[in-house]
Amino acid sequence: MPEEVLFKSESSQTREEIASYLHSVAEKLEQGDAVTLKSGSESVTMEPPARPTFEVKAEREGPTDGPGELSIEFELEWDESDSGGDGESGQLEIE
Repeated sequence: MPEEVLFKSESSQTREEIASYLHSVAEKLEQGDAVTLKSGSESVTMEPPARPTFEVKAEREGPTDGPGELSIEFELEWDESDSGGDGESGQLEIE
């Protein structure tokens, strides 16, 4: 299935700034509101359903014998024609 990027923003931020963005998204999810992403003249508004699929991934990219790039990715995913997924693969814990 081809992927179409609707919005992308990437910049160096402090941990506190990132936490503020995540708090804002968390509040929108708790309230059942749409999430609007804006950067410059670009913007997109998305309305996650009541039960989207939540994917968390920790990755390391780079050579096996040297330093690479580490990432933690959080993703909400749902079908455009669906009201939310019901698949589960175990309880997520973040410590």
